[in-house]
This record gives sequence, C-alpha cells and structure tokens, in this order.
Amino acid sequence: MKRKWLILFLMFVLIMSGCSFTANNSDQSTLEKARAEGKIVVGFSGEVPYAYLDENGNLTGESVEVARAIFKRLGIEEMEGKLVKFDSLIPGLQNGSFDVITAGMYITPDRCLSVDFAEPDYTIGESLAVQKGNPKNIHSYEDIANNEDIKVAVMNGAIEIEYLKAVGVKDSQMEIVQDIPSSIAAVENGRADVTTMTGPTLENALKTADADKIEVVEDFEQPVIDGESIRGYGAAAFRIGDDEIREAYNEELQKMKESGELLEIISEFGFTENEIPHGVTTAELCEE
Repeated sequence: MKRKWLILFLMFVLIMSGCSFTANNSDQSTLEKARAEGKIVVGFSGEVPYAYLDENGNLTGESVEVARAIFKRLGIEEMEGKLVKFDSLIPGLQNGSFDVITAGMYITPDRCLSVDFAEPDYTIGESLAVQKGNPKNIHSYEDIANNEDIKVAVMNGAIEIEYLKAVGVKDSQMEIVQDIPSSIAAVENGRADVTTMTGPTLENALKTADADKIEVVEDFEQPVIDGESIRGYGAAAFRIGDDEIREAYNEELQKMKESGELLEIISEFGFTENEIPHGVTTAELCEE
C-alpha cells in the first residue's frame, strides 16, 4: 500500500512539475524568450527588395536587414525566416507561427486592427508596368478606372488593391495573383494590360522579365486619394499586446535613424534619403 501511494505521489509531483515548467515558459514575453533562445522567428513573403532569399538561400532584404540589426542590438543573434504568401503573414503572426513580420508591409488603419506595427523604416511610392509601347495609354490609376477594358494584375493582399478601389477601379478589372512573378507574367502573356507595385519592387521584378514584352511607365502619376498623393510607409509588425519587444525595437530604430545607420543599411537595396520616413508616426498612419 505504501508503495502504491509513493508511486501516486511521484506521479503527482511529475505532473505538477510539468505544469509549472509550461506555465513559466508561457509567462515569458516574446522578447525574454527570444533573448533566452538567441533566436527570433520572422515571417516574410519573398518580395525583393524587402524580404527574400538570396542566391545562397540566405534571408535578406531591406526590411530583414533593418530588423536583423535591431534584434542584434537587443541581444538576439539569429533570425529564422519562414516564407509564406503575403496574405498569410498576419494570420501566421496571430497564430504564433512566427514572432514578427519583416516583409515590407505598409501600415494601414485596417492592418492596425490586426497587428501592432513598429515605427516606419521606409516610405515609397507606387509604379506601373505595361505591355511594350503602352497600347492602352496608361499613365495613372485613374486611367485604369476610366477604361473598363483595362485589366490590372495585382498581388493578393497588397495595399495597391485598396488604392485602385479608392480611385474607382472595379473588382472585375483586377486580376488577383499570388505573388510578384505572377503579376509580371500576367502582363507578359496578355492576361493583364498593366501591373502595379512599389517602385523598388517593380525595378527588381523586371530584372527577370521579358524586356521585349513589358516596360515601366516612366511618367506615371502617383495616385491621389482624399486630396493627397499616396506614399506607403512600411514597418515590422508584432502581435497585438507584444508591447515590450515592439517598444524596444522602436527605441533602437530611432537611434539608427539619428545616427545614419538606417540609411546605410537600406541604401544597399536601392533606397535613398528620400525614402527615410521623417516626422510620420505609426499612430498617425493607423488613424487615417
């Protein structure tokens, strides 16, 4: 009988120890856990120049390298990248598949309801690519809206969908694709007349395009919505309530802006001083 009770007691101790271990781990903040493990898991969508795998299979890009520098300052040496489709980034962050998104994602009021953005680390305008010779004479989003025969290819989940709708482009005019290469291919093969994305993304995407079939609209007019010319502001994003790591991230980002280190990092990916966000905050962008 004593042996039986001893076994039951030991089982109880083991169970409680396991519960205690789990509880202690779950009580760790994201920052504490990342520091303890020396690693943070990031979600990215494979969009040059923001976040992508280079020819050696290494995770890099403007957003990635900014985040990597900041996390090292915070005592986190390793960034483990998880490649997903763009529209899976926020769900993956929410369900714990990764700790942060470093994918060149724009800060928008709708997205601010789902994630907590860091302060912006770049700002950029839009761009257009059309079939060679621009046969539909497309120079703006308004040109697309004014001609229902025009088909525009745009990546699923991209901010450009909202911009196009805001100027009157109909859903029926949009060819929604899963990634940037598919967007370029849609114009090359004639399924779409035009595609739109940020300037640096388009510049890099066209490096692998058929130059005989597609070209950039050099005199593109930036979309004007609610009386303002649109510029996007990109940032890393954290789970709502992950305040400790987000605030620590912002502190280091501000130091990098002031020291010039931010420009030094992003200039390697084609960004200039004009793409450094000055005087625009995430709080303002979330309220628009």
